[in-house]
Amino acid sequence: MGKELSEMSLEELWELFPIVLVEHNDKWNIFYDEIQSFLKLILSECPIERISHIGSTAISGIWAKDIVDILIEVSKDSDIKNIAKVIEKNGFVRMSTEVGRISFNRGYTKNGFADKVYHVHLRYVGDNDELYFRDYLNEHTQIAKEYETMKLQLWKLFEHNRDAYTYAKTEFVRKWTFEAKRVYAGRY
Repeated sequence: MGKELSEMSLEELWELFPIVLVEHNDKWNIFYDEIQSFLKLILSECPIERISHIGSTAISGIWAKDIVDILIEVSKDSDIKNIAKVIEKNGFVRMSTEVGRISFNRGYTKNGFADKVYHVHLRYVGDNDELYFRDYLNEHTQIAKEYETMKLQLWKLFEHNRDAYTYAKTEFVRKWTFEAKRVYAGRY
């Protein structure tokens, strides 16, 4: 009987949950639809403004980690901490808490990844740069392919260091998010 996830160091967690990229799979849209329905149900009494599929699994045709990212935007006057408690009571594990941002996961087990893995990002409405990035890459397939190429190069370099992997993509993501917000000004 191994350690519980909460007892593991970051290095142990990264070893158990390495970065693994897989070819685009349409099942991700089905997984998103399933979890979106579940979230709408459990959060029916909460002031939810929008639930969105974000991250690389929401970008058509590119390789991605087999993890579906979801953005939940709540009204600015809501109590985000109470909404977080509802999410936690329904099978999600809190990963991080920052001012106005709380992240959760589901599908991480002490034996590795489950069949369906989710990251849920709870934020106030308008904190949604990922929507612009997603839309831009879906509409500009050459930029999406550049992103995929970069991710594939970084994968093995940082297979057991998620922070370094994410950091290495930051400049690219910022550049194209900035352009997307210029092109799609006011979309969200």
